[in-house]
Amino acid sequence: MNRNKSAELFEKAKTYFPGGVNSPVRAFKSVGGTPLFIKKGDGSHIWDEDGNEFIDFCYSWGPLILGHNNTKIREKVWEAMQDGTSFGAPTALENELAELILSNNRFIEKIRFVSSGTEAVMSAIRLARGFTGRDKILKFEGCYHGHVDSLLVKAGSGLITFGNSSSAGIPKGIVNDTIVVPLNRIDLVREAFETFKDQIAAIIIEPIPANNGLLGVTKEFLFCLSCMAKKNGALLIFDEVISGFRAGFEGAAGLYSIEPDIVTYGKIIGGGFPVGAYGASKEIMSRVSPDGDVYQAGTLSGNPVAMAAGIAALTECLKPGFYQQLAEKTKQFTDTIIQHSISKKYPFKIFVNQSIFWLAFTSQNEVNAAEEIDPKSMDKFKILHAFMLENGVYFGPSGYEVGFISAAHSEADLEKSAQVICDGLDLVFEQVLSPVAQ
Repeated sequence: MNRNKSAELFEKAKTYFPGGVNSPVRAFKSVGGTPLFIKKGDGSHIWDEDGNEFIDFCYSWGPLILGHNNTKIREKVWEAMQDGTSFGAPTALENELAELILSNNRFIEKIRFVSSGTEAVMSAIRLARGFTGRDKILKFEGCYHGHVDSLLVKAGSGLITFGNSSSAGIPKGIVNDTIVVPLNRIDLVREAFETFKDQIAAIIIEPIPANNGLLGVTKEFLFCLSCMAKKNGALLIFDEVISGFRAGFEGAAGLYSIEPDIVTYGKIIGGGFPVGAYGASKEIMSRVSPDGDVYQAGTLSGNPVAMAAGIAALTECLKPGFYQQLAEKTKQFTDTIIQHSISKKYPFKIFVNQSIFWLAFTSQNEVNAAEEIDPKSMDKFKILHAFMLENGVYFGPSGYEVGFISAAHSEADLEKSAQVICDGLDLVFEQVLSPVAQ
């Protein structure tokens, strides 16, 4: 596959941007080689600057649930742009998108639009602290919540710990307000509340953890978190930046029928544009300025072009059977690969939740914590990723990232891609097992 133009662009990009990219995982560090510079996308396909065509399963990391260059989104955006692109003032489009969301979501009564998922989480954390009058946040190892200082924290040496910063530049004082607990350990959550009595403002969790593999979290665990938060005067925050409008219109909250106190959204509500949001009850949201004393603002919050894209995207998501069809399509696709793996007795699994899936080189039937992921398995993914690219199938360039099925994937797309992955698995295990056989 010719990648000369991508290689040239990457060399030039390295003179402009740290690592040649504007977001780290794009640099292909995990899989090797030169990142592809994408020129265009349409439906389920993307094309790079060298003219290579790929069936896409990354979809801009999830927001393009209708596929690339969706006609209805494009037309709605073009219509909005005829009147201007940004005002820094209220528009009717903000009301329209808010009504669309709130009238179809049992779990929030008011919403505030921002410009990214990270900004939504940052604002939700500030709101939780302002509402409770407490400082500490409890998060879980293996859940990612954007590059917010207080949440860019990994577990330390103890089971309940303040942890360590995952990035330079984060003050120790901020890290000390973040408690990190392993996933699925309700006993340790209980212990944390006992140890830091009346100090924890909120528990934050991805109810479908999809940033470090696709980790298993049960409905029972989430329900226990809800009960424990209420019992201890803390709030429960669901970070649904990925799962919101992906696991269903009401996200994981609706899927599991569990009511969080605050929810954060992103990705899909932008229809391909930078949008995030956070929502809660009227009581909690009344603390947000200008009504209350928790300050949050943004010049591009509620941008009319992004609002228009969101309206078009979510209108399609509300059509009867939309999510059922996505889930069925995902199951059919992944079942084909799983059956091939079983027939060959490969230590390989695909974990699925609605239209989100994760390719995992493991013999475990469940992966419920970040530490259960074998770092050496990423060597196998590296081989598979290279094979998929050479055969026209595009996944995010890291074995820790999930894949997404969109409404634009055709039966032919999925059949071809499943065959490519099956052939890729044969190659991987031929290379891995051949030295043993010799």
